[in-house]
Amino acid sequence: MSSPAKTTWIDIAPGFAGYLALPPAGHGPGLVLFQEIFGVNEHIRAVAEQYALDGFVVLAPDCFWRDAPRVELGYAGDDWQRAFSLMKAYKPEDAIADIGAAVQTLRARPEVAGGKVGAIGYCMGGRLAYLAAATAGVDAAAPYYGGGIHMQLERAAGITCPVQFHYAEHDANIPLSAVDAVKAAFAGKAAEVHVYGSAHHGFNCWARDSYHAPSAALAHGRALAFLAHHLF
Repeated sequence: MSSPAKTTWIDIAPGFAGYLALPPAGHGPGLVLFQEIFGVNEHIRAVAEQYALDGFVVLAPDCFWRDAPRVELGYAGDDWQRAFSLMKAYKPEDAIADIGAAVQTLRARPEVAGGKVGAIGYCMGGRLAYLAAATAGVDAAAPYYGGGIHMQLERAAGITCPVQFHYAEHDANIPLSAVDAVKAAFAGKAAEVHVYGSAHHGFNCWARDSYHAPSAALAHGRALAFLAHHLF
């Protein structure tokens, strides 16, 4: 039985594509889904379809299109090393351009019909979702364990949309001091910061050793309620 979420790849800009997942109704608010460093792989496509089944028009841009179009990587060995190499080669100015193009493309889709557009992302994508809130005019953002956000908190003052942050207490890449810095920067803003006490980095990805189903389920419920409230 095929999924009621219809999926296809679309062009965002010349050479720059994204994975589009449409809800069963065929229309809804937009949600830009930013990948981990492993590309728009099977997991990210499944997340896109998950949110499409929740009623969103989801676009997952292929952020490494300049160096490795449509790359799909796993979570160990050579794939792990290649993923980090691609991340390091991804220039900040290119990331900002890609974020803006993806948001603009999704907002212009007839299935969104000028409606609201949000951003969600995981790991590197969490940082990109944060930057979407800072630079691309999204209506809400839900970054998951976004590495490096705490190093760009000067952008927080310019963020006016609601933001919901998700962090793992035992994240080897993001210390709790960084989470505390995010909390302080967003004090008094329309922001939530959730920390999952039994989780490690990457807890949402069921294909990773760090997957933690209770935290993933709780985070998805919170993110879904948050995005539904602000985007529908």
